[in-house]
Amino acid sequence: MAENAGKTRVEHDSMGEVLVPADALWGAQTQRSHENFPIGGERMPREIVYAFAQVKKAAALANAELGKLDRVTCDLICQAADEVLAGRWDDMFPLVVWQTGSGTQSNMNMNEVLANRVNQLAAEQDIELVAPAHPNDTINMSQSSNDTFPTAMHVAAVTALHEQLLPAIDQLIATFQRLEEENKGVVKSGRTHLQDAVPIAFSQEISGWRGLVEGARDEIEASTMPLLALALGGTAVGTGLNAPKGFADEVAAQLAQLTGEPFRSDPNKFRALTGKSAMVFSHGAIKALAANMMKIANDVRWLASGPRLGLGEITIPANEPGSSIMPGKVNPTQCEAVTMVAVQVMGNDAAIGFAASQGNFELNVFMPVIAYNYLQSVRLLADVIRSFDEHCVSGIKANRDKMADNLHRSLMLVTCLSPEIGYEHAAAVAHKAYEEGTSLREACLALGYLTGEEFDAVFHPEQMV
Repeated sequence: MAENAGKTRVEHDSMGEVLVPADALWGAQTQRSHENFPIGGERMPREIVYAFAQVKKAAALANAELGKLDRVTCDLICQAADEVLAGRWDDMFPLVVWQTGSGTQSNMNMNEVLANRVNQLAAEQDIELVAPAHPNDTINMSQSSNDTFPTAMHVAAVTALHEQLLPAIDQLIATFQRLEEENKGVVKSGRTHLQDAVPIAFSQEISGWRGLVEGARDEIEASTMPLLALALGGTAVGTGLNAPKGFADEVAAQLAQLTGEPFRSDPNKFRALTGKSAMVFSHGAIKALAANMMKIANDVRWLASGPRLGLGEITIPANEPGSSIMPGKVNPTQCEAVTMVAVQVMGNDAAIGFAASQGNFELNVFMPVIAYNYLQSVRLLADVIRSFDEHCVSGIKANRDKMADNLHRSLMLVTCLSPEIGYEHAAAVAHKAYEEGTSLREACLALGYLTGEEFDAVFHPEQMV
């Protein structure tokens, strides 16, 4: 295509003629969008592009099954869609997120690329078509941008969760399970309100982290259920105008077969076109994961703080120099990446919520920004969880001497005395030991609440977990 660099060809749509780069597979409507929306650098996500290719392939198969499309053209549409899914034509989808709120231009971008590619394939394979493939009449048959974009959005969301985020979560869970086994029997001080608390086994603390991730995983998996209901078949306003009878169910079945996900036709297309609560609900579960990851990352960096003046109860891998002025400084950078991603996801959740509330009459026109933020959250969390696991969590080591030292200096060990001497007497022991800088044993004996033998019989910090 290098020989066509800088050259153009004439394409047309219902508004007239447009100059398009000679080597581009897109057509007039894509070109108009490319020129009319020079806004930001955020391209429509690849996940949406590939989901659209799946939608168009499923629609062609459904139209052929229902007798609206000839099999030869259907086969060529499927071949062209498979080329898109293989990444061959990634550079043919140049449109930005900040376009029409229904995603019409992205739908037409796919229609134009597939139509032009079908005609090329027919020529290359010496196939005579019933009629040349047309972006609207052939590729968009029985469809509207208003039902294809929300469908592509759901397909992209479910696919991204199952291919990107859930595998990353499972990887981190496996690491926590290994760390639990490695640290059985290690007892340390617990902390509540950022203050000393009663003892806890380090394996129990790690199991809490694991449980946070496992719980979020279950919530995310549950949140995919509403996403399986598809708007496809509703066409422009939900009535299904220009779609053949049975198209909605047939195209959902075709998509289910193509993707391996149990997609189904949404029984209420009017809701499906204007309501985006499924995306809000699912992203809420993603935000919950982000919140839990924020907590875990903060725990890890607090426990690793130091190396001499902090808690210092664990060590984490030293991945890179931490300061341009302080030699030898190493920082918990993976934890910081996790917390920054968590903040971004929380911001994305607010944007998605606001956008979903803007469904006016029969259509929501904030769909590209919903899709962009949702998929960015999935991508960022999947990437940062994998990085956090590989470059930080996998290398966590318990500083057992420091844990033991902190444990035996904790005043909250006095809790084990409460059954013997009562809450108020135990509190008096703790206060006396703190104020005078003595041990709990010395304070208890000085107050005369227990003898040395009695104290030693009940005071066993390692058994308090």
